[in-house]
Amino acid sequence: MSLAVHADLLARAQEGVVDDAEFVDCVRVSLPYAWEVVSDVAARAGADVAEHAVPPPSEAERGQLLRALASDSIRGGLERHFGVKLAFQNCHRVAAFAPAAVDSARYREFVSPLAQIRNQTPELRDC
Repeated sequence: MSLAVHADLLARAQEGVVDDAEFVDCVRVSLPYAWEVVSDVAARAGADVAEHAVPPPSEAERGQLLRALASDSIRGGLERHFGVKLAFQNCHRVAAFAPAAVDSARYREFVSPLAQIRNQTPELRDC
């Protein structure tokens, strides 16, 4: 399960009355490692970009990061909350780009097929 949703939040969601702040807080509580990584890169991005490239300490943390960044709604909520564009590679390499940097050469390089191939290593092949 991606998120630990308490009964009150689930009931309000079924009625269509959950706002972005409540959703993002649910993500923060449910996926604390992913929250830590994203909040760190977002804070360091400033007007440009910041990266995180440290493998997670365990498979549980790796799973949190994968769930957070593979879900369009979670990723979008994090991007709106932090005001950045997130980019993701290799089960742990995360970058936060300031909105003005999304059209930059650095962004295009980070999300390119070449960068993805260059960042593969045998130990990450099965992550």
